[in-house]
Amino acid sequence: MTNINILKDEIEKSIAVKQSLLSDEKMLELVEKVSDVCVESYKNGGKVLACGNGGSASDAQHMTGELVGRYLMERQGIPAIALDANTTILTALGNDYSYEEAYMKEVVALGKKGDVLFAISTSGNSKNCCLAAKKAKELGIVTVALTGKNGGELKNICDYTFNVDSVETPRIQETHILIIHMICGMIERKFFN
Repeated sequence: MTNINILKDEIEKSIAVKQSLLSDEKMLELVEKVSDVCVESYKNGGKVLACGNGGSASDAQHMTGELVGRYLMERQGIPAIALDANTTILTALGNDYSYEEAYMKEVVALGKKGDVLFAISTSGNSKNCCLAAKKAKELGIVTVALTGKNGGELKNICDYTFNVDSVETPRIQETHILIIHMICGMIERKFFN
């Protein structure tokens, strides 16, 4: 296989996963439902929290940046916090407790009933995301998982789960960003229309 063919193969795999999303009415309805949940939270003075590890941490920061700044629409910023963005907090919590407990501690400190937590994990088994989601549910925070593969533990914890139909981490992450963008776009249209 030539390098060009390898690159084309990567693109085709990405398209195939997105095509699966396009033909999955339940997943598309879930985008609308989760967007509605976020808008309702914002209308009641709530916020979005998001967490993940590695590339998923970047996705959490990307999502919260789109909400605080803008996605497509010039508008007032809306509250969103990436739990993985403050390295001082993360390293302090990781050192004093454990990295597995860090997001959970932030949920307790920053979250309140009616907020929305997005836990992003391609495997669905990231311990720190699972503990954060469990604690969030105890506090009355709506929980949303973005996963892949078989959904892992998060699919059994969270109120809503976007389980991307792939076992390849890059394909899952690419589709998570698409889902995040769709949610941000729907929030803008519904909250600022």
